[in-house]
Amino acid sequence: MPASTVLILASIGVLSLSFQWLAWRVRVPAILFLLAGGILVGPVLGYLNPDEVFGDLLFPMVSLAVAIILFEGSLTLRFEDIRGHSKMARNLIPVGSIVTGIIGTLAARWVLDISWAVALLFGAISIVTGPTVIAPLLRSVRPSAKLANVLRWEGIIIDPVGALLAVLVFEGIVSWGQGNVFGHSLYIFGKTLLIGFVIGALAGYLNGLVLRKHLMPQYLHNAATLTFMLGMYAFSNELAHESGLLTVTVMGIWMANMKQVSVDSILEFKESLSVLLISGLFIILAARVEFAAIADLGWGLAIVLAVLMLVARPLSVFLSAIGTDLNWREKLFLSWIAPRGIVAAAVSALFAFQLQALGYESAAALVPMVFVLIIATVTLQSLTARPIARLLKVTEPAEYGFLILGANPVARMIGQALKKHEVPVALADTNWENVRQARMDNLKVYFGNPISEHASSHLDLTGIGNLLVISPYKHMNSLATYHFLDWFGDTSVYSLSEGDQDQKARLQTAEKIQMTRGLFDGVSYAKLASLASQGYSIKTTQLSEEFEYDDFMEKYQGQALVLFVFDSKSRINPVRSMDDLKPDDDWILISLVPPQNHKEKRDRENGEGPEPSAQGKEPSAEGSMPES
Repeated sequence: MPASTVLILASIGVLSLSFQWLAWRVRVPAILFLLAGGILVGPVLGYLNPDEVFGDLLFPMVSLAVAIILFEGSLTLRFEDIRGHSKMARNLIPVGSIVTGIIGTLAARWVLDISWAVALLFGAISIVTGPTVIAPLLRSVRPSAKLANVLRWEGIIIDPVGALLAVLVFEGIVSWGQGNVFGHSLYIFGKTLLIGFVIGALAGYLNGLVLRKHLMPQYLHNAATLTFMLGMYAFSNELAHESGLLTVTVMGIWMANMKQVSVDSILEFKESLSVLLISGLFIILAARVEFAAIADLGWGLAIVLAVLMLVARPLSVFLSAIGTDLNWREKLFLSWIAPRGIVAAAVSALFAFQLQALGYESAAALVPMVFVLIIATVTLQSLTARPIARLLKVTEPAEYGFLILGANPVARMIGQALKKHEVPVALADTNWENVRQARMDNLKVYFGNPISEHASSHLDLTGIGNLLVISPYKHMNSLATYHFLDWFGDTSVYSLSEGDQDQKARLQTAEKIQMTRGLFDGVSYAKLASLASQGYSIKTTQLSEEFEYDDFMEKYQGQALVLFVFDSKSRINPVRSMDDLKPDDDWILISLVPPQNHKEKRDRENGEGPEPSAQGKEPSAEGSMPES
């Protein structure tokens, strides 16, 4: 008996969530499982036939979903990000786009013998990588910080730039198709661009103004922005055929670069939306792929893929690297990594619909070409990137650094102490004042929720494999602990004691979280903040045969709190219990120590008392607590 429509729709949601979870567990881009799953339930098993289930609603549904994807991507395109990163990352955007677009177009046209219109569109779509496919790959491979930053920012910036280029190419194709002569086609194209840019800029400004001046309650910001964007998309299409995609892209870029307008909450809202709406979209699109269409392209498609991966990408990288300090190993690694992502899949499906409606017979080849490109690049590069990185010796050393949840004064003090010992450190906080102070202290800090999808693309965890929870926000602490327990492992997540017996009793069944409690001899955040306000400061102490651990404790009358130790193999470890601490004579202690008594401090200032280091004891480097 055929499945009911309700059952099929529910199945799409269940499959979307299942594939997202599976991708999270194995740390590969979710799009790989979504597309493979769509092909499985579609042409392989015949369970899902989107044209029968959705009928005339299929095209409008895909159109609106693509508009959401392009709008979300354009919200991440901040001009200051382009200016503020390495020359290589900046070069890859224009150079890579031009080189890949031209080579992809020519290969598709000459090898597959498709029309120039479809070949141009394929060339434009093929330049897009995107953070959703780059970020999981980087977390698995762990290339050097320099390479990770280049690939990360290329993906973030090329996502909306590539989509905008594809939209412009498409608008040109549609305009030419509607004009009987060159002049009329140029008029249609100009009208589309004018309406797209004007309405997009105006809509972005008005929406940003509403958010900036709080003319709408906070709980309506996300829903209103999404609804307004879709309304502008439809209105723009009414004024000029297919100008809506350009409108929403310009709208997003305008809002992203508008002063005093925060779009972070809108980006986070998109996360929940994407799990069902956008993930379901790719299952539906993949279910429409026909094996016969792929087979018709034959070995020519494999040649086009090889040209893009082995000619276009290396040429883009080596041309972009002119004048940079990248060595040949780093250039080769960058030449191999360019997986295509969500934007390419969604845009190709939408444009194929529309080109076929305009009478372009070869438009049917666009979807299988792009989908095979996505599957090939994601699969091959995910499987081979790590061994290639090791072979080229471009991987990071062991992930011994720390992500600190919190950028408060206590967290900043600890971050500065670790940084002095060249331990990779990143702080994360949702309080802007804390983030601002951390940046003034020259600490790497992320403003936002560290477990959000936005953080998965923008939070640089290169060299970091541990979490320190130094935050007063109990709810956020628990969520982050759960998230990073699965990410870093049970032995690499450390959190302070709650210091609240009722809270501890309430969480006593949460064994995974309780395993992380008890950092720094079981002190709470309130206790650490209190010690800091009393003048306690960070001190580094080198133990020796002349100045042992017992001497250290005696010096501070047992009031010192040891936070971290460097052992004999120069490995850094946070201290859970000082009762169990048995350091060797060559260990280094990073401790929170009480202020010196006034007499000792005065004697040292007057030169009347010997420094401990002069007697072979406690050579040290001190760091003070920032003002709280």
